[in-house]
Amino acid sequence: MTIEETAWIYIFSYCGAIGLILLGIFAMVMYRHLIRIIFGLILLEAGVNLFLITVGYRPNAVAPILVEGQVPAMVDPIPQALVLTAIVIGVGVQALALALVVKTYKAYGTLDTKVLAEKIAQESGTHIIDGIPVSKQMVEETSA
Repeated sequence: MTIEETAWIYIFSYCGAIGLILLGIFAMVMYRHLIRIIFGLILLEAGVNLFLITVGYRPNAVAPILVEGQVPAMVDPIPQALVLTAIVIGVGVQALALALVVKTYKAYGTLDTKVLAEKIAQESGTHIIDGIPVSKQMVEETSA
């Protein structure tokens, strides 16, 4: 592989990783629907995994297995192990998040975080002022 081809691989991999991370953060911050927030989390995890794999990439390298006493250029196995662990943990987090979304929908009948916050505030006896839950006692103290 030539140096130019290797450079393009690095550029595309880092751009893809950064793009996925930014898309994931954007989705988690800008959307109010819980499923879209979970999709943002999935994109963020994929971007971080791609970034870790890109960090561990070495052109023309082989798996870290010794053959007949020779020591060729080897790939670093640590990022690969981290990514495998992150994938397993990510699947668990996604399953837990989806289970909580199902329970939330069954309990409140909505997946919109703003409506959900209002319903929870009504149940707990608090007010929402500028998107912040405030207890009734604080509202009475400030108005008096």
